[in-house]
Amino acid sequence: MGRRIVIAGASGFLGQYLSRRFRENGDSVATIGRSASDATWGDASAIESLLDGADILINLAGKSVNCRYTRRNKAVIFSSRLLTTAQLGDAVLAVANPPRFWFNASTATIYRHADDRAQTDETGELGSGFSVNVATAWEREFFAHHRDGVRQIALRMAIVLGDGSALAPLVALTRFGLGGPQFGGATRGARQRFSWVHIDDVFRAIEFLVEHPGLGDTVNVASPNPVENRELMATLRRVLGRRIGIPLFAWMLEIGAFAIRTETELLLKSRWVVPSRLLAAGFVFEFPTLEGALRDILTPGSLRRDNNNPAIESR
Repeated sequence: MGRRIVIAGASGFLGQYLSRRFRENGDSVATIGRSASDATWGDASAIESLLDGADILINLAGKSVNCRYTRRNKAVIFSSRLLTTAQLGDAVLAVANPPRFWFNASTATIYRHADDRAQTDETGELGSGFSVNVATAWEREFFAHHRDGVRQIALRMAIVLGDGSALAPLVALTRFGLGGPQFGGATRGARQRFSWVHIDDVFRAIEFLVEHPGLGDTVNVASPNPVENRELMATLRRVLGRRIGIPLFAWMLEIGAFAIRTETELLLKSRWVVPSRLLAAGFVFEFPTLEGALRDILTPGSLRRDNNNPAIESR
């Protein structure tokens, strides 16, 4: 008999993928969201009904950070994470039989801009600024709803590679011959690090953490092989068959980011994150290298490739 799994915020590409994979494994999956879900936000009794007796709760709810950081968008980014997490926490505390595991999305962006050393689970240093404030507030709200018997784990995910949309401009830039390194930010010379993880390894990491519940309350979910920006763009060019890639400087990226309604931080912040707890526990990544991950996603014939919208999601 399969497990009962509840996924909140399942309408995004990661939520849809996890729902499909769990169902393929024989688990039942119920969803919580704004519409077309088994329970909707604000309906406390429906949420409690889903969580009572469930085995695993996974919360992915939150407005995408792939937008301009206007005052309104900043407020929604905060509220969409904190209020939904609070609703789930109230339900976990209220039901007779709460889930044994509660995984809550977090982000590797919680760490500082790092080009000097890797940020591990044990030695990572928290950063500053809007994105870090969102991440720390989100985790604080999550852990405020503690209940004995419920294993809570914040998934500090790097940029998730899969059939999503948040960083599709990188693919588009490369195809148009603009897939050179991006210069700017606190790190000069396109040396900023790019931490990433294949979507399949996110699913596999969650299953691994269910089987190894003692790894810590926060876990870095990222490939063990982050790359510099230069390597990221060179790999994209190889995978997409583009020999030419014109470099882009910060002022060009600012104009482009404004045009597509996003922020340059998503490209220029140096994320150098290593999953030390997963590695120490023996987790083996299916896609440890960037080129292998991108070829799986973007190469014609790949089972995971979406011909209309191959891209990358940012958390």
